[in-house]
Amino acid sequence: MFKRVLIANRGEIAIRIIRALKEAGIASIAIYSDADRESRHVRFADEAYRIGPPPSEESYLKIDAIVSLARKVKADAIHPGYGFLAENEDFAAQCEAKKITFIGPSSKAIRTMGNKLVARRTAMVAKAPIIPGATTATKTLADAKKRARQIGYPVMLKAAAGGGGKGLRVVREEKELESAIRLTKGEARAAFGNDEIYVEKYITRPRHIEFQILADSHGNCVYLGERECSIQRRHQKVIEETPSVIMTQELRREMGEAAVRIATQVGYTNAGTVEFIVDEKRDFYFLEMNTRLQVEHPVTELVTGIDIVREQLGIAAGKKLAIRQEDVRPRGHAIECRIYAEDPYNNFLPSAGRIMRLRIPEGPGVRNDTGIFEGWDVSVYYDPLLAKLIVWGKDRKEAIERAQRALSEYLIEGIATTIPFHKWIMRQTAFHKGEIDATFIDREFTSAVPDEKPGFAEAAIIAAALDVFQNSRKVFIPGPGRAEARSSAWKLQGRLRTPVERRE
Repeated sequence: MFKRVLIANRGEIAIRIIRALKEAGIASIAIYSDADRESRHVRFADEAYRIGPPPSEESYLKIDAIVSLARKVKADAIHPGYGFLAENEDFAAQCEAKKITFIGPSSKAIRTMGNKLVARRTAMVAKAPIIPGATTATKTLADAKKRARQIGYPVMLKAAAGGGGKGLRVVREEKELESAIRLTKGEARAAFGNDEIYVEKYITRPRHIEFQILADSHGNCVYLGERECSIQRRHQKVIEETPSVIMTQELRREMGEAAVRIATQVGYTNAGTVEFIVDEKRDFYFLEMNTRLQVEHPVTELVTGIDIVREQLGIAAGKKLAIRQEDVRPRGHAIECRIYAEDPYNNFLPSAGRIMRLRIPEGPGVRNDTGIFEGWDVSVYYDPLLAKLIVWGKDRKEAIERAQRALSEYLIEGIATTIPFHKWIMRQTAFHKGEIDATFIDREFTSAVPDEKPGFAEAAIIAAALDVFQNSRKVFIPGPGRAEARSSAWKLQGRLRTPVERRE
């Protein structure tokens, strides 16, 4: 096993990895930008080193600087977490060239599955169903029109090098196609440096279901069950759960085995996720593969009891999987709520600023993955994900009840967050029934009214405090013989926390 691992990330995922390293007796090495000098992951790690200024392209995305630092501090391996360089084939290749273990798949596997067109062709070879559409890039408007007519509107334009909900656009009529191509190509070029796009059928009201896989370098590969990720905004997940309410044992086996075939086809190793779209008839289609640890991996950990990060470490060190498919026996139900620094009642716009007050929920079946603390400044430079609230229950009903209770305890003041949005979701009858799909938020949340107006809560607190203060000056400790004397003066004094006068 490794002795020293550098974490090429920040925030809650860096802390999650540090904890796994500590349990395994491995030294953790953090990196930080100037904006993150006071962050929790810097304090948690055994060692921490400055990597650059706040902008990510000058710090967390600087491949040469990170690899050079890893060699300088004698790190055996690098864990990329998710985001930043986690799915960057050049980063993985540099690690390979410098004989530093990359805790993830090979650069070849990242390259193959990172391009959606290549991934679609790979899935076809693995005999997994794919969404009807192109397997080569769309070059011209005429080509796009021809393919769209063949598969029928509505269609989806997708960036071949896309990911993270970027480079996607639904086209419902041919007259929209030309401008949609121009916009999608521009977005793809800006986000990924590659403006290749392709056309595929848009599945109306799709469910987004993914399968977690683990694969070692000895030819063993298992799936750890599914995650329902259909609650999304702007094609990005905000709530995940396992198991899915639509899943049957037969469908789970079919989808899980398809995921394993795809991973095996590219010689995949380490943790990865194969994502599928499921239509209203419960037919499923390969969507893409995420060649990294997923944000939502904790829900799988809670129901299977398998520490996915610890498994990543073992696989990267060359160990065989100790888990066989028959050993994977999910128990109960888990839900994850992603807490973002965003205003859900203002089109989910990011909210930067200082966290003035923080209360994190606790109790049975509640897990918090977070990197924030009271007094911490939420930066404008990075993803607005603050924390992940994960709950477990013996069944879905209990998990939802536990999520509602935990969300009612959650308090983050000083910035806007998505906590009110999650409370709203947990109250919806359709969510309770499992009647959800990837268009749920767009259909249902736009007309939702905030539970409380901005500023009302603060005013109520101030009014309540003034009322308590005024009333405290009227309370008296009764003298001997009075009926009220049965109340303890010590209790009254303790509760009021202000001097009181004795009155006869």
